[in-house]
Amino acid sequence: MWFLIVLLIIVLVIAFKSIKIVKQAEVYIIERLGKYHKIADAGLTIIIPFFDHVRSVVSLKQQTMDIPPQGVITKDNVTITIDTVVFYKITDPAKAVYEIQSLRKGIEYLAITTIRDIVGKMDLDQTFSSRDMINDRLRVILDEATDQWGCRVDRVEIKDITPPADIRDAMEKQMNAERNKRAAILQAEGERQSAITIAEGQKEAAILAAEAEKESKIRKAAGEAEAIKKVAEAKAKEVEMIYGAIKNSNPDDKLVQLKSLEALQEVANGNANKIFIPFEATGALASLGSAAEVFKEKGNK
Repeated sequence: MWFLIVLLIIVLVIAFKSIKIVKQAEVYIIERLGKYHKIADAGLTIIIPFFDHVRSVVSLKQQTMDIPPQGVITKDNVTITIDTVVFYKITDPAKAVYEIQSLRKGIEYLAITTIRDIVGKMDLDQTFSSRDMINDRLRVILDEATDQWGCRVDRVEIKDITPPADIRDAMEKQMNAERNKRAAILQAEGERQSAITIAEGQKEAAILAAEAEKESKIRKAAGEAEAIKKVAEAKAKEVEMIYGAIKNSNPDDKLVQLKSLEALQEVANGNANKIFIPFEATGALASLGSAAEVFKEKGNK
């Protein structure tokens, strides 16, 4: 009876040692007699007790590793603190176990030295403005170095860059000065644009006023010309009517001379300084002068 119980216990122990259940996204590194034997994928795995054993359980998930904040000296001799996180994934579990003592420690030390090398060649301002470049260079260097360890580095992100307190104060003062400068520039630009707009408006107003005055003068001159034309046409019609009436009445020489004198009288009443008398009117003027002398002599008697 005791023999059966002992045998059952031995069978259970052997079964427990032989049957292994591997979880999803994990693999087991199986060694036989101290030597690498195989990689057990997810599911049920049978091993030989006392000959085989599980050396390591390796996760195939995306893993993150927070690099401790490191003091780094820039090219212009400023000590800054950089906090970094690395995203990696194991692609060859056997290499990750047998090619390096501690994969996480290897990635950490490699990241620290690489950061110091990259940032040490950059100025402080360049360090703040080149985070993406630093991330990319870190990822490439780490990925190449960890490939022999069966690991792939997917991303490297700088979480924070902390300069010394005095440098932060100087940077804040510089930033405030830069903001004030931009504000003054924007204000000056706004005033300049406003002055330009006002000047252009005044120019447009002056041009419109000049064009309006010009149009007014043109219309006024056109109206005066039209009025003069109408007056001249009326005078012409009047002369034509008088000439027709005189012509129809068969005037003699005395009547013609009398009308000429009347016309000369109207001309003389004008604003002209000089008067040109037609030659035909001189006879009438001579007769008129003789008549005036006769009347003067009769008056003296």
